[in-house]
Amino acid sequence: MELLDINSFKHKIKIQVRFKDIDKQGHVNNANHITYFETARVEYFKDVFRNQTDWIKTGMILAKTEITYKVPILLEDSTYCYTRINQFGNKSFEIENIITIENPDKSTIVAAFGKSTLVCMNYDTRQTVEVPKEWIASVKQYECI
Repeated sequence: MELLDINSFKHKIKIQVRFKDIDKQGHVNNANHITYFETARVEYFKDVFRNQTDWIKTGMILAKTEITYKVPILLEDSTYCYTRINQFGNKSFEIENIITIENPDKSTIVAAFGKSTLVCMNYDTRQTVEVPKEWIASVKQYECI
């Protein structure tokens, strides 16, 4: 997976690094990166879909996640997560994330990046469903694509 360009992302949230996220080596344990991605994904959906989705009738399940770790995140770091949907399939879509550390001198370091595949699902019927057309339209409008 090649390094992503943060300038191509519109969505950014601040990540609260919690003391419980830190491992014995003094940095954020790798398992927490998935939680950071999830937190950013939920905020992305709120901002893009504007809470107009019935998550039971058209929800999603996480099918795959890949992460590339670049530098450790420390407790005191000013940490952010960027999110975008970069690709739609018939019943799934792919989300990309970048976790950054912003230094006091305003320089930005990429701490990790990754992508996840989510599959659309109707939880009532327990069947996969097509990605709703209104989701695709909302993403295209938000991302200006």
